[in-house]
Amino acid sequence: MQSSKGNRGSRTDQILLIGVNHKTAPVEMREKLALKECNPPPLEIFHSLPGCREVMFLSTCNRVEVVAVGNGDGGEVSASILDAWLQKSGLNAGACSQNLYIHRGEEAIRHVFRVAASLDSMVVGEPQILGQLKDAYRDAVEAKATGSILNRLLEKAFTIAKRIRTQTAIASHAVSISYAAVELAKKIFGDLRGKSVMLIGAGEMAELAAQHLMTNGVNRIVVANRTLSRAVELAKQFNGEAISLEEVDQALEDIDIVISSTGAPDVVITKEQVKRAMGPRYHRLLFFIDIAVPRDIDKGVEEVENVYLYDIDDLKSVVEENTAKREREARKAERIIDEEVIKFLSWMETLDVVPVIQGLQAKGEEIRQKEMARSLKALKGLSDKEMKAVETLTRSIVQKLLHDPVVTLKREGSSKDEGRLLLDSAKRLFKLD
Repeated sequence: MQSSKGNRGSRTDQILLIGVNHKTAPVEMREKLALKECNPPPLEIFHSLPGCREVMFLSTCNRVEVVAVGNGDGGEVSASILDAWLQKSGLNAGACSQNLYIHRGEEAIRHVFRVAASLDSMVVGEPQILGQLKDAYRDAVEAKATGSILNRLLEKAFTIAKRIRTQTAIASHAVSISYAAVELAKKIFGDLRGKSVMLIGAGEMAELAAQHLMTNGVNRIVVANRTLSRAVELAKQFNGEAISLEEVDQALEDIDIVISSTGAPDVVITKEQVKRAMGPRYHRLLFFIDIAVPRDIDKGVEEVENVYLYDIDDLKSVVEENTAKREREARKAERIIDEEVIKFLSWMETLDVVPVIQGLQAKGEEIRQKEMARSLKALKGLSDKEMKAVETLTRSIVQKLLHDPVVTLKREGSSKDEGRLLLDSAKRLFKLD
């Protein structure tokens, strides 16, 4: 069981995170920990545990995590959450001890920020996780399971994610085969708006490519597949047309982009087919992207004038280059997160300072009012103006007496061990507990 702990003091250690993700646990374990059919729901189970003040439950296909705020240093609460979670999932600690990670304090904060910024995702920079995190937070808020710390933590995480997307190019480079195929098409045509696309094959890659193409403004999608019913099903998703493989020859005359991804053992489009189709096209460009293994399109088609052909190896080189670019951008994002973690830790430490300052001010006001009441009994007959002058005088004396202690607490009270000693001394000197 992987564990880490923040080192900035007990206040920050109240934040804890327990979870598994695609890097640490197989899908079967993640499915069990997701507690999909659990009654009562996971949020209710965890929030009802002794000492668990705030909690959020994040469950996606790639990760399942509990983020919580506990009393004290959070150690007992993390143990209680883990016991309840494993019991409800039917797993035992021994079976998943190497798969779970537990973060506390600074590392828990950093982990939440990295997840929101998509630095911990299977595909670095993908945007889906931010929406999933927002959904999990909304569920926790609606269940009244959050408070000031988790609210601040998640709102800051969303702000950081937006800042990273604005200040880095982490999401700007295609890192999936389907997306890279569409990016290549854009390089050839410049603008895909108004273009016609034919998908040969109706599998997952074809569907993903169609989604990217629609986002980029193509106005017509034709789906050709050996099984016509599957072609009809996919075409319906994109208001497209479905044809059989026998109709591909004629369709090539009107298509701008062909993306082929069948499981056929031999080529499905030959050089001769393409040469025949190019006649009626009057020099219009025809762009083929072959993402099938083995290849669907005869290598010889690239010898035909105004025809461009890219295969899976071409796309892989694009993906590898873009993945390296994203990794470079990710390093910039990590620096932003380091900066924001420091700011959040500073805010967390002020949570100890504020009650002490408020206590000092409340005690000073309480003493002032008691002494005013006692003195006014002996000072009968004061005019309203004189009463106001006495009020102003006593209030000013209290404020001036407390000014230096308050300034010192604000400046030093949230800094490391000396600050904690100062806070403890102030509480003892003024009997604030």
